[in-house]
Amino acid sequence: MADTVRKKQKLVVVGAGPVGSLAALYAAARGDEVEIYELRGDLRDPSTVPLNFTKSINLALSERGITAMRHSNREDLINNVLRGTIPMHGRMIHGRDRGQLWEAAQAYDVHGRAINAVDRSTLNNALLDELECTPNVKLFFNHKLTGADFNARKAWFERRVPGEAPLPNSANRVPEIEVDFDFMIGADGAHSAARYHMMKFARVDYQQEYIDTLWCEFRIPPTEDGDFRISPNHLHIWPGGEFMFIALPSADKSFTCTLFAPAAHYKHLGSSPQNLVESFKDHFPGVCPELISPGDLQEQFATNPHLPLISLKCKPHHYNSSIVIVGDAAHAVLPFYGQGLNAGLEDIRVLFEFLDKHGSYNLDASPDARREARAKAFQAYTDQRCADTHAINDLSKQNYLEMRWGVKTPLYKLRKSVEEALDRYVPRLGWQTQYSRVSFSNQRYSEVIQSARWQGRILGLGLATTLISTVGVIAYVFWKKPRQHSPGGLLRYSWRRLSSIWVSMFRTIAYA
Repeated sequence: MADTVRKKQKLVVVGAGPVGSLAALYAAARGDEVEIYELRGDLRDPSTVPLNFTKSINLALSERGITAMRHSNREDLINNVLRGTIPMHGRMIHGRDRGQLWEAAQAYDVHGRAINAVDRSTLNNALLDELECTPNVKLFFNHKLTGADFNARKAWFERRVPGEAPLPNSANRVPEIEVDFDFMIGADGAHSAARYHMMKFARVDYQQEYIDTLWCEFRIPPTEDGDFRISPNHLHIWPGGEFMFIALPSADKSFTCTLFAPAAHYKHLGSSPQNLVESFKDHFPGVCPELISPGDLQEQFATNPHLPLISLKCKPHHYNSSIVIVGDAAHAVLPFYGQGLNAGLEDIRVLFEFLDKHGSYNLDASPDARREARAKAFQAYTDQRCADTHAINDLSKQNYLEMRWGVKTPLYKLRKSVEEALDRYVPRLGWQTQYSRVSFSNQRYSEVIQSARWQGRILGLGLATTLISTVGVIAYVFWKKPRQHSPGGLLRYSWRRLSSIWVSMFRTIAYA
């Protein structure tokens, strides 16, 4: 009886990307027998084609992702990953004014914190290497999930040989293997097979959206001396209103770049090589020919795919105690906040916190009791995480507009300056920019939105107070001494009165 009670759980993870791999590490650390099934070949093999058909996509690893990896209790893992990253302390905005190229740095954080540029393959390889050294984890590449029964807790996978079409058997069916499990974690991306099969059992509200923007990857090579051509410690942005071009540093001293533009603009760029070069000169000054030669620009545009951007929301993220979906399978977000990876890794931390809290890993409990505990944990996870992943989905859409337009507007710069000043000089207020809350904290995304709205209302009230005070002070001066002040003296007197009002207000807030 004791052996039955203490039987280990078997977890099947679908998808061996960073999120699925981290989920396997969390489960293995708790004693589960873990099997990972991946549609593609071994992701550490350079010949394996990524799902997005590009070879070198850089990611932004920030506090949420780092915290989630630290909670895997593999300290060497996160330290090794961070050693291979490049810190980016802010944005570098590029433009041209009266024929002169200019660039302006915008720090991400008043306290000097940075996000980290990391190569996707570097991160994924580190996680897979860690899994391969873990005795209670098995990796199965080239396996396609073809079916699942989440009541019977069984799944079927088709074994694929690279470069060969599956051969049907005498019954004209492609042979499949049957896998039993206690629970499944679906981490197989935006076009998730795990989610597809879960939706046959669960009543899932599902929303998918393609925005009218395509993306294409480019590369800025290192200098002839093997160094970076532009600052490596910034995310470089060439805002263009309807479109934009960004560049992230890579460990080999190159930059991985992305052009985001409407489909109609891509059609125009592809109509002739000259259109592409002229468009870059007009809208992204300093890129071509200074950083990318016209020939390389044309070749990369013609060779690299032009891919759509998808965002999706769904609820719930689970079915009973049998399956839960995480990462892009549950909430694909647009890339404009750099939170896709971080939100997915955070999913794993939050999920296993609920599993621990509800007693899913209580070895003294019966299998039925553990299943009941797991069902409660999955429900709690869905209740909390849906609100947060929907929030970061919305924030990512909003940030696209900010990156294309807002980073150059006086209002954006004013609000950022005021919020950073309050964060630096009156820290007891807990005032932070929305970006800092998203990228440098583990505050729930839904709470970030609430905090940003509250701060916006306070700033709006402050602006209204300033305008009313200005009018009131000027009216007071004219009423008391209508002819005794020159315009300059009037302005100086008004400024002193306004300053005293603001100092009084901030003292009241600071010591409240």
